[in-house]
Amino acid sequence: MENLTAMLKPIAKDSEAIILLHGLARTSRSMNKAAKLLAVYGYRIVNVDYPSRSAEIGMLAQKYIAQALKQCEVYGVNKIHFLTHSMGGILLRHYLSNHSIDKLGRVVMLAPPNQGSEVVDKLGSWKLFYALNGPAGLQLDTGDNSVPNRLGAVDFELGVIAGSKTVNLLLSRLIPGVNDGKVAVSRTQVAGMQDFIVMQVSHPFIMRSEAVIMQALYFIQQGAFAR
Repeated sequence: MENLTAMLKPIAKDSEAIILLHGLARTSRSMNKAAKLLAVYGYRIVNVDYPSRSAEIGMLAQKYIAQALKQCEVYGVNKIHFLTHSMGGILLRHYLSNHSIDKLGRVVMLAPPNQGSEVVDKLGSWKLFYALNGPAGLQLDTGDNSVPNRLGAVDFELGVIAGSKTVNLLLSRLIPGVNDGKVAVSRTQVAGMQDFIVMQVSHPFIMRSEAVIMQALYFIQQGAFAR
């Protein structure tokens, strides 16, 4: 960890921005630690708070990512990077499937359901699942017609960090193979990504791991994860 931190470089203050997108059924507070750690290096942080359970992915992506980009315009940054957790990564993929971002830099996704999640396959028909996750949650199944599986390959600089630890043994039993309690490691990957690593963290806490955040920043600065 100390060696990785030593390789990270501060930038001219507010010359670049990092937009943070939290996951399903979370708020921007879940990304506060990342915001604090990244701001130390000079980045302008835009920590988006969006009502993830209130609407489908397309509407959430269009409205809230557009708002974040407008904030970046006001700040006059030279590059716009993204750090996303879970469904936040799918919002960004959806937005970029319909729009371009002129100053787009690099993107790091933490535990994204890039090929959906078996949890939705098994529990999506339950009323309690809908109550907890809303319409967007139902769009994250593993079927060919799910939102993430319809989006195709990415064409931007993307690094994916998957978790291999679980704190939810019940949900983990619904997911084949190594998983973080919500998403299988294999289903976090997407065609076109530039780099990929697995870290021993769980889905609910991956975005609060300092080691993960430092790896994310290293990718933003170098275009690859530190090995």
